[in-house]
Amino acid sequence: MLRTIAGMLLGLSVCFGAVRAEEVAARTATVMSEGVRLHADLFYPKSQEGKRLPAVIMSHGWGGTAAMLRTQATDIAAAGYLVVAFDYRGCGRSDSRVVLTGPAPVVGTGGEPRYTAEVREVREVVDPLDQAEDIFNVIHWASGEPMVDADRIGLWGTSFSGGLVVYVAAREPRVKALVSQVGAMGWSRDRIPSTWLDAALRAGRERSRGERGYPAPGAREVGNLRGGPILEKFLRFSAVDGIERAGNCAMLFVTAEKEELFDNREHAVLAHAKAVGPKRYVEIPGIAHYGIYGEARDQATRLAIEWFDTHLRP
Repeated sequence: MLRTIAGMLLGLSVCFGAVRAEEVAARTATVMSEGVRLHADLFYPKSQEGKRLPAVIMSHGWGGTAAMLRTQATDIAAAGYLVVAFDYRGCGRSDSRVVLTGPAPVVGTGGEPRYTAEVREVREVVDPLDQAEDIFNVIHWASGEPMVDADRIGLWGTSFSGGLVVYVAAREPRVKALVSQVGAMGWSRDRIPSTWLDAALRAGRERSRGERGYPAPGAREVGNLRGGPILEKFLRFSAVDGIERAGNCAMLFVTAEKEELFDNREHAVLAHAKAVGPKRYVEIPGIAHYGIYGEARDQATRLAIEWFDTHLRP
């Protein structure tokens, strides 16, 4: 009997997703972030073409891409939102920051300085400050989009981006609501394990002296996660520090009961405790970190839509 009911629900879910996809329009856009072109996918209800809508900006996690968010983005758009899912610089279909492989050539003093040089892409690395800056710039871009109501902007982040959206909301008052699912919030410097602190300080010292380059694209230096971290940048990333400044942002934290990548008590639980605005904490029972993209994906998406409906509607 239970298998029959589960099969019926699965069939309804597949059918529901197909219907929603047919209701949603999609197009691409380019967002400039510190001179780097970011790829963005836009989704919105076809029935709302040309109307101003609340916006939800979605950002992928460590080693992910915007393409992985298409199902959730379509579901949220079908609920009445303009959704922007984008690739961080150096990820997915976005361009990369580049660095010179040698000294810059001498150029004349007249006019705009231009020259031809050999460069190397900084691709598929994890730099929390660069990625936060990308979110800030997507917010800037969205505020100028004719179909976006700039007074009703929300953020959705998953895994490492679950901490980044909290960090951004504490520094960007235009963010009125956010959803952080299985979010890693970083650590304030006094809470970083001593071995990590030593490694980060060494990386910064060596990179500043030209003795260390950037991780190779797709490097796996943290467990099996794709993308090497810029360790010294993590010394200045803590989503929990300063969270009280986001008093006008409603925050939903969704976690996995069996989270295996970090301790929820040091991340979402702590962030929820320190948040001063409207907030909610939901722990999905029985799932580990990646279950949020599998068996719990629909549940987590429903929670997100309900939260945005409550806090981004007129």
